[in-house]
Amino acid sequence: AALRELRTQYEALAARNLQAAEDWYRARCARLHERAARSQEAVRASRREAGECRRQLQARLVEMESLRGAHQSLERQLQELEERHNAEAAGLQDTIGQLQDDLRNTKNEMARHLREYQDLLNVKMALDIEIAAYRKLLEGEETLFNMGSIGLPSLNSLPSPTYSFQPRSFSSST
Repeated sequence: AALRELRTQYEALAARNLQAAEDWYRARCARLHERAARSQEAVRASRREAGECRRQLQARLVEMESLRGAHQSLERQLQELEERHNAEAAGLQDTIGQLQDDLRNTKNEMARHLREYQDLLNVKMALDIEIAAYRKLLEGEETLFNMGSIGLPSLNSLPSPTYSFQPRSFSSST
């Protein structure tokens, strides 16, 4: 009977321990399941966030490639504009050089024409002086002729010569 009672107590204690262990196991499992559920939800949220980050990254990469292409296009346009500008500047420099040469040639030609004009003016002045001298000589001879022809009535019927000088302007042609 004592053994039976001990056995009963032992079995009751074993049943209580088993019950306590099962309760502890169930509580522990429930907490682990709860933690696992929270962890799974966190993993899902992390996966959603990672997927969103991947989509944003892809969108940024596409945008970056688009901007890189636009940048390269703008760089090419800038380079073409610089080349065109340099070509135009070189053309304008050539034109300026040609115009300066033309101006220098025109100045030289003007100086030559001025020297020719000065030479012709000097010749004209010398001719004017010579013509004036001849006029004086002719007038002197005319007076002598008129004085000496008082006795010659037939010569008086001739009209008396008069000389007039009208200067001519010279123009040079090149």
